[in-house]
Amino acid sequence: MPKRPSAWRSTGLSAHIVGWGMAVPSGVMTNDDLAALVETSDEWIRDRTGIRERRIANESESTATLAHKAALAALEVANMLASELDLIIVATSTPEHVFPSTASLVQDWLGATRAGAFDLSAACSGFVYALDVATQAIRSGSAQNVLVIGAETMSRVLDWQDRGTCILFGDGAGAVVLSAGEDEGGVLSSVLRSDGAGCDVLLIPTHNVRDAQGHRINRMYMAGSEVFKFATRVVDESIRQAVEEAGLTLDDVSLIVPHQANQRIIASVAKKLRLDESRFMSNVDKYGNTSAASIPIALCEAIEQGRVKEGDHLVMVGFGGGLAWAALVLRWGIPARLKQAPTLVKQRRVLEYTLARWRARLVRWQRGLRQLWRRFSPGRLWRQWRARQRSDKNR
Repeated sequence: MPKRPSAWRSTGLSAHIVGWGMAVPSGVMTNDDLAALVETSDEWIRDRTGIRERRIANESESTATLAHKAALAALEVANMLASELDLIIVATSTPEHVFPSTASLVQDWLGATRAGAFDLSAACSGFVYALDVATQAIRSGSAQNVLVIGAETMSRVLDWQDRGTCILFGDGAGAVVLSAGEDEGGVLSSVLRSDGAGCDVLLIPTHNVRDAQGHRINRMYMAGSEVFKFATRVVDESIRQAVEEAGLTLDDVSLIVPHQANQRIIASVAKKLRLDESRFMSNVDKYGNTSAASIPIALCEAIEQGRVKEGDHLVMVGFGGGLAWAALVLRWGIPARLKQAPTLVKQRRVLEYTLARWRARLVRWQRGLRQLWRRFSPGRLWRQWRARQRSDKNR
């Protein structure tokens, strides 16, 4: 396996996770709740997936609002101002709009006026892809602080009569802040792969796609058995490649944080790697498959449970539509320069959020005034009056 070119580390900077946060809807849908909608049962779902319940967004919640909440939590942990962010990336398969990007909405709500923002689409492996992009931005010197978010409202694209898919997915968001540091560690390696020949195995059509009767369709389709075979074939291999590229062995890895698709997939990968399942983080039973949000949500809960410590080597691995898959290795640790953060950052952060809300209102108010001026300006009214006068004369 060829190594990455040395230029990837030419600046001498490392990309460290310094903040993290998650947000999930308050609404819980259990397997019994699902059994009232489609022919299934709690036992059937648990035996085949390990899922007991999932979170479902209500009418006031969306991909963007969940992403925003996760971002607020991550910035709080990082003790960082939104104005210090250089880039915001949202990995999602269920964006708020085709455009503008969900990341742009989050950027506005945070008041991150110095940050670029864009969405990244790589399905369930999107968060790992986004981490790689953020790491390269930091190592190249083009960004110092990057907010990476995985956010989904999968419930909005499910066919609730298809028990093969509707039992699996849930909604949520997770976010991390990556920051540049000269300390060794942070993201050590990554492996990104795709096989577009499997594009028809797992997909969400756009509104431009129509069925045989000419009706527009935008509901998820998944060939479950094919996805299972794909995942169990590529995940262990990508983990081995990423670990080897980082100059480590599997014995050096403290915790593997996989995409939370199915407990049986996690068990299969553990068996292939000859690792105990306890070295894999799993919360699929509580949240189901939250696509690009699953890895950051699982990471947040692993940290909360005390399973991530200074100096630990972690592996994150995602797989899904594309077909795409990705694995990333990092050494956990906060750069020394960030451990002594200013004490007044929290108050300044609250002030920035308040100013961001008022700024957005002011921009829209000014836009409304300009539209009114163009419509009722003296020059426009004069031209309209003259046009009517000429029209009357010609009659």
